[in-house]
Amino acid sequence: NSFVTRTNTCGELRSAHVGQEVTLYGWIQYQRQGLFLVLRDFQGLTQIVIPQDEAHSHVKKLLSNAPVESVVRVTGIVSPRPPGQENPKMPTGDIEVKAETAEVLNSCKKLPFEIKDFIKKSEALRMQYRYLDLRSSQLQYNLRLRSQIVMRMREYLCNLHGFVDVETPTLFKRTPGGAKEFLVPSREAGKFYSLPQSPQQFKQLLMVGGLDRYFQVARCYRDEGSRPDRQPEFTQIDIEMSFVDQAGIQRLIEGLLQYSWPEERGSITTPFPSMTYEAALADYGTDKPDTRFGMKIVDISDFLRRSDIQFVQNALSYPHGTVKAICIPQGVRYLKNKGLESLKESAKSQFNQEIMEIICRPDGSLKSPLTKFLSEKQQSELIKALNMQVDDVVLLAAGEQKQVCSALGSLRLGSADLLEAAGLVLRDPTAFHFLWVVDFPLFLPKEENPNELESAHHPFTAPHPSDTSLLYSDPTKVRSQHYDLVLNGNEVGGGSIRIHSAEQQRFVLEKVLKEDSEVLSHLLEALEFGAPPHGGIALGLDRLISLIVDAPSIRDVIAFPKSFKGRDLMSSAPDYVTPEELEPYHIQVSWPLAEKEAKKN
Repeated sequence: NSFVTRTNTCGELRSAHVGQEVTLYGWIQYQRQGLFLVLRDFQGLTQIVIPQDEAHSHVKKLLSNAPVESVVRVTGIVSPRPPGQENPKMPTGDIEVKAETAEVLNSCKKLPFEIKDFIKKSEALRMQYRYLDLRSSQLQYNLRLRSQIVMRMREYLCNLHGFVDVETPTLFKRTPGGAKEFLVPSREAGKFYSLPQSPQQFKQLLMVGGLDRYFQVARCYRDEGSRPDRQPEFTQIDIEMSFVDQAGIQRLIEGLLQYSWPEERGSITTPFPSMTYEAALADYGTDKPDTRFGMKIVDISDFLRRSDIQFVQNALSYPHGTVKAICIPQGVRYLKNKGLESLKESAKSQFNQEIMEIICRPDGSLKSPLTKFLSEKQQSELIKALNMQVDDVVLLAAGEQKQVCSALGSLRLGSADLLEAAGLVLRDPTAFHFLWVVDFPLFLPKEENPNELESAHHPFTAPHPSDTSLLYSDPTKVRSQHYDLVLNGNEVGGGSIRIHSAEQQRFVLEKVLKEDSEVLSHLLEALEFGAPPHGGIALGLDRLISLIVDAPSIRDVIAFPKSFKGRDLMSSAPDYVTPEELEPYHIQVSWPLAEKEAKKN
């Protein structure tokens, strides 16, 4: 209550305050028949008794007629509630304030939706009236917890470990590779700035500048179009250190999260477990595994190699051919035929992968088109290999290794969703399973042209020390010093040890990636002036907070988010500008194309 004219907030009055005169400010949440109202502010609720005597008739008229969500000031005496009228669900439920004077500071017109958490509102309406949506207790909680966590992170980094908080520019130039960047026109004809997708180059240059330890709560921008649960502008906890290795960065982040972790979410155990990229793909079919539940992918290639099943033999005849399966516990009981068919259909449509099912009957025998090709002994061995129990359902896939793993990894998550929707709890919603994924490939074949390579993450990542020689002979086999931090199947951070040799960086850009190194001439030159070995990481703050508070979307932890199409529904941004406004930037809009786009949207 410092610096303001209220004496108390609406959430702090208790029995100890009985008899005191208080002044409260807030919004009218609820009003009942001119007898009492509930006043709300950021901290809670207080019941206000509306006076009924003639002497206070003007106060009664004022408060009885004020619409819900009007802003009022109330001065009155704290009194105990009458016996039997206490409300144990409210922290202020033992008291009420008997109003003596009041003032309506701002009346509220008819609302587009009620400010109550249990009232269902469309997300579009919530975003159009975001300033009203922010009054909800859930969004208030999310944003305040976010603020507290960021403050604790600052304390840990700056006060305990000597990091320097540096703001880096928002107007920069295009970076080769990676996500698409937003362009900002300049007054020089044909020249554009880019909004940085991360402060990657700047933080490396700060290490060249001898700052040793940098961090920033960084705003980042990516023009990724219509991607659900992504934002065109987002926030990272951005970190870089000199003279550090992978283990050092990992210990720093574990300590940072442990220090800033909210008490009400329990404690987290360090060090976090680690898994290689290859193992993650083989066991979970993804590089961001959710380790809160089992259902790992099992390789049964060797077991079925001796069978006479034609499609299995076809798959195994290819160089990277494999047969793998997942076992869905109690699948017969919890998965309807419709659910199983939808899983198989998704594997077909998303991954072009056929799926075969095997069911374990109550008598322990197997039901599947495959059983006629397997002897009793082979069936028994299959049950043992997959640890099948009665009523379990196995989904089997044969084909190229990566495709099979990706399909089964997707089915693993899809079947978990279906099992939980049917009432079987697989993933503890209160559990937080952190995991480091390491030893990523440094390069991957380009989707549009598999004969060319692109960086698996970004072109500044250093090769694994054991694989440096392969960089020059067979770059496809080089592992990187990149590491991802995964929480409950979501990537919440990623970083790497960087290339600090100008020669090696130039080779990666020009010879391996076939990029024009001139775009990065400033960085390449900086690396020639005694650049220290360095590495870093960035944590996705929006995603991390959304997981901590169990929000359905990252939009629920951002004060003013964009829609999934990148629009601000409140202000209608982006918007058109006039030709006169564009003239200084030497830009003309091709209007027919723009009109066609507008009609499409």
